[in-house]
Amino acid sequence: MTTRNIGFVGLGNMGAPMAINLAKAGHKVAGFDTADITAEGVHMVASAAEAAQDADVVISMLPNGDILRKVASEVLPAMQPGALFLDCSTVDVESARAVAEKATARGLLFVDAPVSGGIGGAAGGTLTFMAGGTAEGFEKARPLFDIMGQKAVHCGDAGAGQAAKICNNMILGATMIATCEAFALADKLGLDRQKMFDVVSTSSGYSWSMNAYCPAPGVGPESPADNDYLPGFAAELMLKDLGLSQQAAEAVDADTPMGALAQALYAQFVQQEDGRGKDFSAMLPRFAGRGRQT
Repeated sequence: MTTRNIGFVGLGNMGAPMAINLAKAGHKVAGFDTADITAEGVHMVASAAEAAQDADVVISMLPNGDILRKVASEVLPAMQPGALFLDCSTVDVESARAVAEKATARGLLFVDAPVSGGIGGAAGGTLTFMAGGTAEGFEKARPLFDIMGQKAVHCGDAGAGQAAKICNNMILGATMIATCEAFALADKLGLDRQKMFDVVSTSSGYSWSMNAYCPAPGVGPESPADNDYLPGFAAELMLKDLGLSQQAAEAVDADTPMGALAQALYAQFVQQEDGRGKDFSAMLPRFAGRGRQT
């Protein structure tokens, strides 16, 4: 393995374990976060620009496109030609493409590679990366993907990784709502939750939301439902991703009524009810406690 100098900007719940895994693999990792935190094996520095100095690869894991653009304005001038800026945030497609253009103008490589797999996947090194950018950039990032995850798909040019993530999570949000609705309906019909799982998980209702991340406590593989719906993948993050899907749909004139409805339901859950800070699968107790709405 070739040891690389890596700058890592954004060491939150996802970024910190990703950076730790890179350090454990033998890479030299300089980290920066606006919060006063530490990460095992990561040398913390005072700014994003300092993290980028002498880095072969700069990785970012950030909350939104505006912050990505701001960080890019700091790190790109500090990077050496030929270095790679690998953004693993989930942001709007236009922000990813804008940063890619600025990186290319400076002789840098850029790959947008949002992830799927949550905090557990970040800690366990089992994330899936959806990557957009040049083939050269993807190949330079591949050895790092292999450390931080279990799969990486090159989806196309810059922004394609974000497009894939947005589409994936629009499906996920809608299917989780449908799964939770179905369990709540089964309760009212007197159908045992385990029996429902046994049927649906092996028939045409099969989905990741049911089979791998069942929202019913004590049913199926262990999930946040078995830990009082602690995330996991927080409901407010699902709301963010659904918002990005609808922003993108509006920009390209795509008809996505199920995605729009899922966004509206998660907005109500997070902003008006008690969903903030809970896993996105906590829609099940929400529906279970409600009667039919007119």
